[in-house]
Amino acid sequence: MEGVSYQRFPKIKIREVKDDFMKFELRETDASIANALRRIMIAEVPTIAIDLVEIEVNSSVLNDEFISHRLGLVPLTSERAMSMRFSRDCDACDGDGQCEYCSVEFYLRVKCLSDQTLDVTSKDLLSSDHTVVPVDYSDTSSSFDNTPNKGIIIVKLRRGQELRLRAIARKGIGKDHAKWSPAATVTFMYEPEIYINEDMMESLTLEEKTELVESSPTKVFGIDPENKQVIVVDPEAYTYDDEVLKKAEAMGKPGVIEIHAKEDSFIFTVETTGAVKASQLVLNAIEVLKQKLDAVRLSDDTVEADDQFGELGAHMRGG
Repeated sequence: MEGVSYQRFPKIKIREVKDDFMKFELRETDASIANALRRIMIAEVPTIAIDLVEIEVNSSVLNDEFISHRLGLVPLTSERAMSMRFSRDCDACDGDGQCEYCSVEFYLRVKCLSDQTLDVTSKDLLSSDHTVVPVDYSDTSSSFDNTPNKGIIIVKLRRGQELRLRAIARKGIGKDHAKWSPAATVTFMYEPEIYINEDMMESLTLEEKTELVESSPTKVFGIDPENKQVIVVDPEAYTYDDEVLKKAEAMGKPGVIEIHAKEDSFIFTVETTGAVKASQLVLNAIEVLKQKLDAVRLSDDTVEADDQFGELGAHMRGG
């Protein structure tokens, strides 16, 4: 019936959590919420990144702009980003973006004094705040050799070459620049429901069953070695390619396998740059989504929206 709505209570079930990886189920909601959460994780959860670089000395082979760009893309630990102020909104420094409430200073002073090439890395950046430092990727367990990771290479210096600079890191979001995006990748898929018509499957020979199973590009189906029946091995490996359904139709057995997407159940995979932990990224994204929904509710009241959100309230009403 037109105009009727009902309240839903989305649920999250965590499957796997690591510092930079998380897999979870989002249930009892629709695609609009799932996609909103994905887009917020990519583009609207704030992090800290180098935004201003003042170079004192640079005799390396790379020009100032190139080095500044590379510094901006170095991921920084951003656990305190949510509590920091945006530099444009900071009243402590009048929007200058160079105070303790909205920025963090970094210094780099390196000179090569030997004939061996010197690698200048993110570990050479000295921070004024011990909670905001370059992300450490020195997990040697995942390396191809036993050489410890020395950080992200910024530039290489030869004898006599020198690099001295001061950098200011500020709070920002990925919508403004990709360097502030905390997510390496965020994906979700509809959870598939797979039904096998056992009566129709009985009419197939073992060779036909094998052809049907092998028609799927991913290992979704298999054959039980005991009773030679087609079984579902991994439903989440299905990529909605419809190959197995086309094969069933070509064999004259449409409907032997039916696959439907659960429209209220999604499987999320989240990988981060290391700026924030994957679990914290999801929590921060939910908090940002709540703030945006609150803004939408308040926009119904013109006066209250103007008082609380100013230009944002007017913009949301089309003004």
